[in-house]
Amino acid sequence: MNVKNICCLGAGYVGGPTMAVIAQQCPHINVTVVDVNATRIAAWNDADLDKLPVFEPGLDNVVGEARGRNLFFSTDVDQAIDEADMIFISVNTPTKTYGKGKGMAADLKYIELCARQIASVSKTNKIVVEKSTLPVRTASAIKNILDHTGNGVEFQILSNPEFLAEGTAVDDLLAPDRVLIGGDTSDKGQEAIQALVDVYAHWVPKERILTTNVWSSELSKLTANAFLAQRVSSINSMSALCEKTGADVNEVAKAIGLDSRIGSKFLKSSVGFGGSCFQKDILNLVYIAKTYGLNEVADYWEQVIIMNDYQKNRFSNNIVSTLYNTVSGKKITFLGWAFKKDTNDTRESAAIQVADNLLNEQAHIAVYDPKVTEERIYADLDYLNTRAEEENRSLLNVKNDPYEACKDSHAIAVLTEWDEFKTYDWQAIYDNMLKPAFVFDGRGILDIKSLENIGFVCYSIGKGFNK
Repeated sequence: MNVKNICCLGAGYVGGPTMAVIAQQCPHINVTVVDVNATRIAAWNDADLDKLPVFEPGLDNVVGEARGRNLFFSTDVDQAIDEADMIFISVNTPTKTYGKGKGMAADLKYIELCARQIASVSKTNKIVVEKSTLPVRTASAIKNILDHTGNGVEFQILSNPEFLAEGTAVDDLLAPDRVLIGGDTSDKGQEAIQALVDVYAHWVPKERILTTNVWSSELSKLTANAFLAQRVSSINSMSALCEKTGADVNEVAKAIGLDSRIGSKFLKSSVGFGGSCFQKDILNLVYIAKTYGLNEVADYWEQVIIMNDYQKNRFSNNIVSTLYNTVSGKKITFLGWAFKKDTNDTRESAAIQVADNLLNEQAHIAVYDPKVTEERIYADLDYLNTRAEEENRSLLNVKNDPYEACKDSHAIAVLTEWDEFKTYDWQAIYDNMLKPAFVFDGRGILDIKSLENIGFVCYSIGKGFNK
């Protein structure tokens, strides 16, 4: 099948960048990204590429090259579906907050709405591609909806999970470790798989394009994120032991990472992992295991989440205990709110839980992040529903200048590993803080010895205080 028109339902962190790269690399294919959120689409269409709703290094160049040529952003969902040969579903699949599976299972209501809309609009045969992270056998549910509510149109369902790391998403799309495509084993299913293979083959070497059955593809995404998160929680569990014994978690990570059977990636200790995938996918995996009666499997993977929560709480508790067991009325500065550097994504960011813990202790928090907006920060806190919105705004202030954020603070907590934090004039920051001045480096990025020479009392994750 020769794909000429692609439609993507969802203009978020996956859909927007992925479609932009496809459009850039395949100028002969018209790519339309649609979303019911008019504000988001307007941001994608903004003449100022610095105002794109997703911040990813290099994304502005990709969008700038393809937008208006063969890349389009629109709110006209029905037209895009009608004209498309291939439809990517890239909408949000959050963890359920209600009903059966609450707190663990993926909420598929947006996926179902997409499937029903595709069925009602389509007049010609379509290839429907799952791009959102979905539980195993979701493709079967989508296929069932399409076949029973469509207008005699034939649909083929493919699973094409994304393996992007936010902050390096463009590079990951242009030079992926692998592209995974799962589909039906029938002749028509294999034709659909080949159609998507042909799209990626314009820039991805064919040996990096892996084809499987649809169930293997769906489960591979959950498994990959679970394994990566497990490594983070494993090294974070050791960070607590390092602090008690006087070991250095970075030295331990380097020593074990040189073992070729282990490798060095994802052994960087921190205040905890965040992002849109790890926690959601592990909880989904836990739920799936429980539904099949595999309780020991569920318990094993749930411990990864428990350890991650422990690390966040341990960090905030350490701030309280160090500041003489009370932070009430004290100003604590957060450097960073995004869950990692080079992104404006805050989903499941460790900063949110640490802030909530300290606000419960009546601390006053000032936040500076170079890419996260004030509205996003307050929305993250309000979503927890821990306290009234007015109280959140009373106790937490967002600053546009890091030096202003640090002024008159009792302590600074580094929650995101932005490179710029390492280049600040820390002497000037120290001079304008209350004494003793504390630094809690939750990302292990600062030169602790230099800070101590200035006069700071420093704590670094996995190292503790200088013994």
